[in-house]
Amino acid sequence: MPARILDGRKTGSEVRLELLPRIARLRAAKHPPALAVVLVGDDPASAIYVRNKEKACEELGIRSEKLTPPASITTGELLDVVQTLNRRPDIDGILVQMPLPRHVDAGQVLLAIAPEKDVDGFHPCNTGLLVANQPGPRPCTPAGVIELLRRDGIPMAGQEAVIIGRSDIVGKPQAMLLLHEHATVTICHSRTSNLPEVCRRASILVAAIGRPGFVTEEFIQPGATVIDVGINQVTNADLAERLLAHDAARLENFRRTGRATVGDVHPGDAARLAGAYTPVPGGVGPLTIAMLMVNTVAAAERRAGV
Repeated sequence: MPARILDGRKTGSEVRLELLPRIARLRAAKHPPALAVVLVGDDPASAIYVRNKEKACEELGIRSEKLTPPASITTGELLDVVQTLNRRPDIDGILVQMPLPRHVDAGQVLLAIAPEKDVDGFHPCNTGLLVANQPGPRPCTPAGVIELLRRDGIPMAGQEAVIIGRSDIVGKPQAMLLLHEHATVTICHSRTSNLPEVCRRASILVAAIGRPGFVTEEFIQPGATVIDVGINQVTNADLAERLLAHDAARLENFRRTGRATVGDVHPGDAARLAGAYTPVPGGVGPLTIAMLMVNTVAAAERRAGV
């Protein structure tokens, strides 16, 4: 039986549509939700991400404001930008697009965002709320994964979940969210012994390591749900041939353009062995943006008392 594809575009659209009446109530209360995005410098990938977020805001009727300081900005100057946004009553959410230039202290910048306007859910105050399972903004990608599993009827309670990657952005918050769903969770990383063996125990396997096609058949328990968080640009022809051999259309597109977007999981192996899996693109990515919209609307509701 072929693996079921977990369609992030469809689920993301459902989540966003459910926000429309909440946004209408905010507008009726004279508090239209507003998101400020700070894009430092001219990194092409960051510009694409920000453009997608702006498009989502426009489609939903959320006001978005983009600030584009130069790559030469200092940490102190960027902190001033954030503090100004913190003080503005017309801004509900603040997002500083990562990565920042190397000379900027990203930790200081994220810490400076007011917790109530932190729609990425990265502030230590909001991390504490996550650990305590109290209401608050959740990091968008891990929250999107939970939403996808829940809406597609993938059981989490009592399941063994393994996460490859221990980042503060995905791996650690994903573990906490799965624990709150009563899964038994293991976090793996670069020093984990017998990594494929540990991963094969998982009925839910989450790959978030940033290495294209790293998770292959020896990592996947037959019938497992495989969640691929990775988004990697591949330009190496040999790697592309290996990862896209099962997909003639995508392989032909790579041969024409010289690049392809792939995840951390070998897509052919996931399609052959998993019970359900997320494709890349079209899996977790749309949910990340949808959950950013959820966090922005929730921030506006809290601030407006709606």
